[in-house]
Amino acid sequence: MLIRLGHDAIHHLVRMALDEDAPWGDLTSQTLIAASMRVTAQLVAREPGTLSGEDVFIAAMSLTDPDISTRFHVHDGESFSGSAVLATIEGPAQGVLQAERVALNFVQRMSGIATLTAQYVSAVAGSGARVVDTRKTTPGLRLVERYAVRCGGGHNHRYSLSDAVMVKDNHLAILAANGVSNVTEGLQSMRARLPHTTHVEVEVDRPEQIEAVLAAGADTILLDNFTTAQLSSAVAQIAGRALVETSGGITLARIREVAETGVDIISVGALTHSVRSLDLGLDILPRPFEAR
Repeated sequence: MLIRLGHDAIHHLVRMALDEDAPWGDLTSQTLIAASMRVTAQLVAREPGTLSGEDVFIAAMSLTDPDISTRFHVHDGESFSGSAVLATIEGPAQGVLQAERVALNFVQRMSGIATLTAQYVSAVAGSGARVVDTRKTTPGLRLVERYAVRCGGGHNHRYSLSDAVMVKDNHLAILAANGVSNVTEGLQSMRARLPHTTHVEVEVDRPEQIEAVLAAGADTILLDNFTTAQLSSAVAQIAGRALVETSGGITLARIREVAETGVDIISVGALTHSVRSLDLGLDILPRPFEAR
């Protein structure tokens, strides 16, 4: 079941985008298009993909003008062909034109993320490995970008620094630089100060670090930039004593062999940090909208 984004969160984000794009209105449409003119338009796919951003698109239209009606024919998480009509939009022409770019920017980027995620998820099907995102998101857009990952069948990592403990290489380097050489003791001391419900994950970049982290009672061990052979060996060494995550150098071409090493989680920053927006367009239909 796909958990939708909250109404208030969507409206807050979309309102900021609309204010950025038209702080004093749409000068072109307001001087060229009569306020009485109405329009019917379609959101059309120019390439195949997986949809994400349905509610955000609707919000961009309705917050610009509540008289705009948007009806989606394809829904979040569903795939579509390269010529599919995804939605029909009807209402005042000025409002539709003013909302067009913001609405498209959101749905194009979100659908691009969902589409790429679906490809990664398909590549590991049947392996038991879970594809997850990272915190490498666009500032201010994490909420919608991570929702898009879920639309593509992926899963979310911790949402923020406040959600869980994740000890990375720089944390360990700072400890070492300040005279803390016993990693196990350092992690155990940290754990003693945490609530018992807090999940603890520790990143390692060398196989020889694994036993010290296991001894500290880590819930998840992140194997960073390990080769495929090293991953297989590490999974056997950990032997179920912690969840095994891997990241670094994960591509569509490689992810299947990574999944087959037996890791539990594969985190892919590329799902959000370097994704290409999907090519979707808003086409105006030649017959004007008739008021009913």
